[in-house]
Amino acid sequence: MFKPGMCRQWKEVADQESFWRERCRREGYHPHGASKVPSDWRLFYFLCKKRRNLLKNPRGEDTLRGWTLTQNNGDRWTVDEPMVPHPNEAVQKNFVTSYGMCLKEQTVDLKHEGYSPSFMDEFQPPIRISDWYAPRWDCGSEYTISVQLLDERKNVVQEFHPDIVYFPQWNDQQWCQMTHVFQNYGPGVRYVRFSHGGKDTQFWAGWYGIRVTDSCVEVCPALDS
Repeated sequence: MFKPGMCRQWKEVADQESFWRERCRREGYHPHGASKVPSDWRLFYFLCKKRRNLLKNPRGEDTLRGWTLTQNNGDRWTVDEPMVPHPNEAVQKNFVTSYGMCLKEQTVDLKHEGYSPSFMDEFQPPIRISDWYAPRWDCGSEYTISVQLLDERKNVVQEFHPDIVYFPQWNDQQWCQMTHVFQNYGPGVRYVRFSHGGKDTQFWAGWYGIRVTDSCVEVCPALDS
């Protein structure tokens, strides 16, 4: 049974920066860059512990909930099972596009997710995004992605917008991964806008366009990103 004195002693230990700094060291949580020493090691520790995917419904397991459909043409977005197994066995659903352009997006509110403005401005932690996409083997298709870091007024601070990826008809329909890490983006980032999609290139009725799933946005305060 704990005595009041013991509780006070434990609180004194838990309030010490050295306690949390050592805990970070033991669990392998190291800041990015030697010059960015955390001013609050306890905060840094908990941010590392709660690192997670900030996108809702990234695999279509909850149909299209959580996503804003910015373009929904042709026979529109739908959700289906993968045509070939995904590298991650847990992925059992994917979003499917049609013969008209289909785009969907989510905007992540970093403060709402627990990343305070002061933390984002001081550490500018790497923000890692990834997305998986695959064509159908019997139809040509295209895939596009755009991810933006936004300030308080939702002006663009930094953007990742690679060239459109095209697939020919009669391909191997294997899954491909798109990844990018935002770094050194400066102070002011408050939101992340994630947008992706595509279509088929042969104008076939139905759902022959690009397939996407297992999308991810995560803040990586530690070196293991």
